[in-house]
Formats: sequence, structure tokens, C-alpha cells
Amino acid sequence: MDYGKFKYQTTKKLHDAKKKHHQPQLKEVKLRPNTDEHDLNVKIKNIKKFLEKRDRVKVTVFFKGREVVHIDRGLEILKRIADEISGLGTVEKQPSREASNRLIMIVTPK
Repeated sequence: MDYGKFKYQTTKKLHDAKKKHHQPQLKEVKLRPNTDEHDLNVKIKNIKKFLEKRDRVKVTVFFKGREVVHIDRGLEILKRIADEISGLGTVEKQPSREASNRLIMIVTPK
């Protein structure tokens, strides 16, 4: 057997294997505490789409200025998101304050 032909076939097999393999990514969805109902539904739909593609999702709620006082509104939004996507994914990291002005939650696909 020709060594050049053998080498070509092995590299071709490796290339095809890489093409069919999905490398999961970390996608991020950003929200505000007073995000409207329809906008929130669109964001939840995007999160579901990311989870169906087997990607991890980082959900971030940003607070500006005096909104920091209303951390409970951000926690309610994150809890609602976790409830709505419970069929597709699980919460890997519970909502926590990363900095003084944002809440973070990480969701992984089931």
C-alpha cells in the first residue's frame, strides 16, 4: 500500500470526524430587572434554542444606578427562567451576585 495514500485517508477520516463533532459553547443572555414581558419571552425562547443546540447558557441580569436596591426582581426573573426551561436544561450554578451590579446563573442542557 502506498504510504501517501494511507496518510491521505487517515487525515480525511479525522477531518470528517471533526466536522460531525459539536463543541459546546457558552452563550450569554443579558437582561435588566425591568425587562418587559414580551422581551423576556423572546429571551427565554433564545435560551431554549441554545439548549437544544447543546450549548451552555449564562443568564445575566444587569442593574444600573438605583436598580441595585431591587435585587429581588432580578432573582424573580431568574427563577422564572429556571422554571420555564426545566424540561430542556438544569441550573448548574444558582443565581449569585458576581459583582455589585449583576446576577449570574448558568444553565446546562440535560
